[in-house]
Amino acid sequence: MPRFKLTLEYDGTPFSGWQRQTGVATVQESLEEAFADLLGEPATVWGSGRTDAGVHARGQVAHVDIAKPYKAFAIQGAINKRLRHVPISLLNVEEVSPDFHARFSATARIYEYIILNRRAPSALERTRAWWVIHPLSIEAMAEAATHLIGHHDFSSFRDSHCQASSPLKTLDVLSVEKSEGVVLIKARARSFLHHQVRNMVGTLKRVGEGVWTPEKVKEILEAKDRRCGGPTAPAEGLYLTEICY
Repeated sequence: MPRFKLTLEYDGTPFSGWQRQTGVATVQESLEEAFADLLGEPATVWGSGRTDAGVHARGQVAHVDIAKPYKAFAIQGAINKRLRHVPISLLNVEEVSPDFHARFSATARIYEYIILNRRAPSALERTRAWWVIHPLSIEAMAEAATHLIGHHDFSSFRDSHCQASSPLKTLDVLSVEKSEGVVLIKARARSFLHHQVRNMVGTLKRVGEGVWTPEKVKEILEAKDRRCGGPTAPAEGLYLTEICY
């Protein structure tokens, strides 16, 4: 049975996350309903990983198996037509090897977090960035981020409902940049704990405000206690931007 790799973007605002759940709108459900309508039979869409309610994606990847003889470009057009009522778009569809798996074949995941750091709120990006009024020190945030790069026990940045078997993760990249009032935080790792990126951002924000020193982040990491870390940054600023294979 042919397997197709799907690359998609979506605005997470109206969804209760990626994974199908009873009684609420999800990205996975919307995709599976679109494929079922096209194929005339149920279809399972496997994602590279879950995104929480309100989290966006510019480069989410999924795969689906289709028995009927469809070309990749035809699938893209037909599914996008069926998704016009929701903020999801298939950016690319390609046939792949049957052993490709959107989740288990991935070698890295890249997230970006956007903070709008200015006095005036945004009229256009209210659900797509975290609005922070207090001026943030990018230099302090960038220095603090260096303490988190590498292989660590990230228990201090792990949600209490995280289902991962181990808090040990290797963070390859955590960078902080600012341009014209927009702070961009990039994180790359093979995989992340539940809320890890948002919890790291919340901690870096505290440093940027001057509440904590950059060295405090090392202490928080070594404490291995979520109660020592900063707040969980809002979902609306987080974007899944790329899955590497």
